[in-house]
Amino acid sequence: MAEVLIEHGIGATRALVIDSGTAVEAHFERDDSGPRAGSIAVARLTSILAPGRRGIVALAGVEALLEPLPRLPEGALLRIEITREAIPEIGRPRLAKARAIEGAAAPEGFSKPGPDLAQRLAARGLNLTRLAPGGEDRLEAMGWSELIDQAQTGHVPFAGGLLTISPTPAMTVIDIDGPGAPETLAEAAAGAVAAAVRRFDIQGSIGVDFPTLEGKAARARLGELLDMQLPAPFERTAVNGFGFAQIVRPRARPSLLEQVRAPGFAALELLRRASRAAPGARTLVAPPVLIAWLAARPDLVEALSRQLGGDVSLQADATLAIAASHVV
Repeated sequence: MAEVLIEHGIGATRALVIDSGTAVEAHFERDDSGPRAGSIAVARLTSILAPGRRGIVALAGVEALLEPLPRLPEGALLRIEITREAIPEIGRPRLAKARAIEGAAAPEGFSKPGPDLAQRLAARGLNLTRLAPGGEDRLEAMGWSELIDQAQTGHVPFAGGLLTISPTPAMTVIDIDGPGAPETLAEAAAGAVAAAVRRFDIQGSIGVDFPTLEGKAARARLGELLDMQLPAPFERTAVNGFGFAQIVRPRARPSLLEQVRAPGFAALELLRRASRAAPGARTLVAPPVLIAWLAARPDLVEALSRQLGGDVSLQADATLAIAASHVV
């Protein structure tokens, strides 16, 4: 049975699902990501965008998009369920999505939080190993940094080729490159695509640009390989004459690809590295954008200080690349 290594760190929880000695899933959940999918709350309708179709609700200082929209006036209270968490996007973060449900519309606020990462993994029947702060870094030993690098660059090598994965507002696009016969490359890429979808928890609409294949039989065979290997549930189109296929998976939260591109991710990773430093006073040295993000969240810096048993100071260095941030 697969094992889960899960670490509750400062500001975020990380997990790897390990199967036969290989990390097959990587998960990251921020403490500040807003209401989780499955949360139940009483919210206030603050804006009607399209009568009977779409509106904005507010709950605990957070907004969510409500679809469909009941016939209620602005300012009314209603009971909702979060169906999709907020999605970080450069320049235009997408609000969480909610739907109206039956039940008491008072008092205002959350009545039931959605399951967190640990609860979701445990509900799948997986064995969870909770990692303590300090000591052996088992996540890193199983390739955490390498997986994060793949998620950030979008470059995922496989035997015979390379996947280039690009999250866009419309869909996550996966391009395939490599030498050799198109049919051989496409069939090898099918397994790599399925593994990447699982590894990075890619949800929603996924477009895959396979090499162009001659003949319906070859395209049908490629579709069968996808069906056998993609994590359920999903729907897909047939592979068309240009080698393009669209996969659609239920969308409840951001993928790891989107998480690593969100503001603050690099700062949270720096906090993780700092938490494993030797006890005592420490200084976090990073580009100004990371230092400003941390300075605006003194509770995270204080949590690190308590863990290390010494004062933590912040030092901005405009000459550093984000990847060169470090602890002294």
